Amino acid sequence: MRDLDTQAATNLLNQIMEFELAGVVRYTHYSLMVTGPNRIPIVNFFKAQAAESLLHAQESGEIITGLEGHPSQKIAPIEETNRHAVQDLLQESLNHEQKALDMYKQLLGVVEDASIYLEEFARTKIGQEELHNLEIKKMLRDFS
Repeated sequence: MRDLDTQAATNLLNQIMEFELAGVVRYTHYSLMVTGPNRIPIVNFFKAQAAESLLHAQESGEIITGLEGHPSQKIAPIEETNRHAVQDLLQESLNHEQKALDMYKQLLGVVEDASIYLEEFARTKIGQEELHNLEIKKMLRDFS
């Protein structure tokens, strides 16, 4: 085992927390913008994504305070394309989920072999984000 770089881990967790909080806003917005015959299941999907983003932000914040850090009160910037067709919303979601996946992989690089708990946290989130990527890619197939 190596020593945990607490500052690097806390900084990354704060970035993740800000990004996940932006996901709450993003997915809530998407759920409000969906129209058409498949509205209800897609709205439910986006609402579930918003709830999960909030949970991930809260989990990250709990770890930050456990490491004696201070959770950010910011959210990451949210792009607004003003394109609200379901295909556009799903593509933006895929982009968001890919960035989240990259952030959790970066966290894993910092905590690996330094903290079993943080390593497992990062690996679990990586698995969840990979699953989201697969789900959204399947949803996008109907549009090709």
